[in-house]
Amino acid sequence: MNTKTRKRNGKKRKGTENKMSESYIECLVKAKGSALFAVLRAVLYILSGICVVSMLIGTGILGIIGGVIFGAAGYYLGMQADVEYEYLYMDKELTVDKILAQTKRKRVAVYSMDRTEIVAPFISHRLDDYKNRQVKVKDYSIGTEEKPDKRYAFFYEGGEKIIFSPSEEMIKVMKNANPRKVYTD
Repeated sequence: MNTKTRKRNGKKRKGTENKMSESYIECLVKAKGSALFAVLRAVLYILSGICVVSMLIGTGILGIIGGVIFGAAGYYLGMQADVEYEYLYMDKELTVDKILAQTKRKRVAVYSMDRTEIVAPFISHRLDDYKNRQVKVKDYSIGTEEKPDKRYAFFYEGGEKIIFSPSEEMIKVMKNANPRKVYTD
């Protein structure tokens, strides 16, 4: 799993405890791209090239229009194929940003850990009680199962199951802030 983690904690003074409200950690993960997206993008770029060449041969404006449409569709698919997720945990809040092609950033969701029911590894036995629930699943993870599987899942307000791929440091910080909701086994 390709992750980058940055962590900042408030300074610990002698005789005082480090407050979790001063904790800040972020994690960047790259989602695995689909082979179908890569093939489809290549086909669209080839069709765009064929349209432009056919414009030179004699189809005129139809070749330009087709080339622009196929080229734009290929560019859009390229943006969707290169996805990264950034998780930011600060003050018992998890923020998820989606980064497309390392150029466009969009805030996808903000989750308050106070409203979270449980956070556990994706294959943990602790999630067995939640398997039969009819919930909306949102996947902000790397997209594939690795050996060992480092993805985590959490249930939010009873209506959402969120799958994500945090770093070990992020899980430690989350567990320190919510020891009864965050599990690592």
